[in-house]
Amino acid sequence: MSEKSILITGCSSGIGRDAALTLHARGWRVFATARRPADIAALEQAGMTALFLDYADPGSSTKALETVLGATGGTLDALFNNGAFAIPGAVEDLPTDALRSVFEANFFGWHDLTRKVIPVMRAQGHGRIVNHSSVLGYVTMPWRGAYNASKFALEGLTDTLRIEMRDTPIHVVTLNTGPVTSRIRQNSIPHFERWIDWEASPRRTQYETRLLKRLYETRGPDPFELPPAAVTRALIRALEARRPRARYRITTPSSLMEAARRILSTRARDWLLAKGG
Repeated sequence: MSEKSILITGCSSGIGRDAALTLHARGWRVFATARRPADIAALEQAGMTALFLDYADPGSSTKALETVLGATGGTLDALFNNGAFAIPGAVEDLPTDALRSVFEANFFGWHDLTRKVIPVMRAQGHGRIVNHSSVLGYVTMPWRGAYNASKFALEGLTDTLRIEMRDTPIHVVTLNTGPVTSRIRQNSIPHFERWIDWEASPRRTQYETRLLKRLYETRGPDPFELPPAAVTRALIRALEARRPRARYRITTPSSLMEAARRILSTRARDWLLAKGG
């Protein structure tokens, strides 16, 4: 294949890093973004163009895209929106400003960058926009209210965009992952410690017996957990198929939960999902 260009966000580790390295090896011109200087340096050492981009800072998105377009002569074949974070905690203990911070990074920043990319793809006559959602974009689990809400919002926005882009040469694709090896749990700890006053919560005992153990313990993979390469394989299909699917479900739980959403009553589904909290 001739060299194609892609901008990938959230490449410091896990899914974003694996996607960037794999596509680079596959012949894509990868523009990989991260927030920390050390991560940017590591991506550069791996042979890619690495850029600073923080979804919560619209100016950084503008600057990163300008750099990409300057390097490619004004074109961009694909965008993979991937970076996100979580704040574990019960909804009643979640300050509204904490929820705003999640939406800035997991939703508003994605919308802002996508809007900046669409005119480029319109002008060149083609493009792929791939949004990394989650099984938690169509079912919910306790203690994950902020993340659930941001992914549900992303699902609605992406589905609407996909329909609206039907009269353009731009394909819009959703990746729905279940448990995939990443650092999202470890990365959520500072946000939990900043925002959640669990010791003053009426759910303190539940935090002590359930959430804290899961959040802080060192453990093996979750049931059905797959490596980041599983997501990259789906991403490659979304990018390179002549007619990509609208949605790729990755991991067994993402498929099972879609079936549960369709088959079970709300009461039965709530009982099932509560057991996973």
